[in-house]
Amino acid sequence: METDIQRIDMYDDGRFSKNVLYQHGAFLVNGKPYEIEVIDRCSAVVRGEDVSLYPELIDMFRFYAGHITRFVDKNGAMLLELPPVDIFMVGLDKIQPSQFYVDESKLKAVKTFIHRPEDIVIPVISDGDRFISLDGHTRLAAAMDFRYKEVCAFISEDSGNIHGFVSEARKRGIGTPYDMKRVGHDEYEVLWNKFCDDYFEKEEQI
Repeated sequence: METDIQRIDMYDDGRFSKNVLYQHGAFLVNGKPYEIEVIDRCSAVVRGEDVSLYPELIDMFRFYAGHITRFVDKNGAMLLELPPVDIFMVGLDKIQPSQFYVDESKLKAVKTFIHRPEDIVIPVISDGDRFISLDGHTRLAAAMDFRYKEVCAFISEDSGNIHGFVSEARKRGIGTPYDMKRVGHDEYEVLWNKFCDDYFEKEEQI
């Protein structure tokens, strides 16, 4: 049977701890709750009923958090340890966003687990003497609110679609995280989801 893994995007679900929900580490695997909680810059704890499902869950989690390379179970026993990812500091003014909006409700949740610049680690690709952020735009907004000038980053795989998103961001005058527009959750869902739907619909017609 194929494993059904769903990531939980809400911040209020009694099946999971608040910390895990705020980190977006809550999942339903074949309908049952599983958690991956980040405990330091490269490590996370995996919790859930069926240990045999952990590899698939970890693989999905690392799509969002490729810098996490060390996974342990609830008792601290090693589950998986991958080669460490090279993490470096980059200035906010050197980052080109690939999104246009920041969800204010998500920003509030993200701020609960950020205490220093090193807590913000985002995937990027090179763009000349700058970098394009593939994810983590809410964390970049948090960095601005905390008056951080730099955050941590790691080089990730290039995605063909990302360049179309960046081109659109630049058309909208978004050249650094400081240019992103902050909106409420409902407005974010409408604006961002509509853009993504329209973008991929046009791509399919080409």
